[in-house]
Amino acid sequence: MGYVYDHLHLRSRDAVAAAQFYGEVLGAREIGREGGVSPSRIMLDLGGMRMFIEQAPEGTGPAAVPPHRGIEHLGLRVEDIEATVADLAARGIPLVSGITDVKPGLRIAFFEGPDGVRIEILQRG
Repeated sequence: MGYVYDHLHLRSRDAVAAAQFYGEVLGAREIGREGGVSPSRIMLDLGGMRMFIEQAPEGTGPAAVPPHRGIEHLGLRVEDIEATVADLAARGIPLVSGITDVKPGLRIAFFEGPDGVRIEILQRG
């Protein structure tokens, strides 16, 4: 039996605003919608990763607060972490943690996306 990655599925308080964030800030490209004017799901391509953002129904619990079990963060590789951090700061997106040199050839930083999603940017090399 073989497994192949297909998608990441997020639930959001505001699927349209979340999709807009991933598009404007991270360059995700919208590839589909379901549900018309008030979409129930927006499909994005984020650097080759298919992402479904679903409008969370009323009564859906809040996002988990780190540290927690389950998916901990979304990791995105960048060519220049310092330029990326400067771009995020210019857009008013605060970092959760500054640039950290984890080991030779690996630098990371974290920021928070919509709905409590922690996003790691990393530079290898």
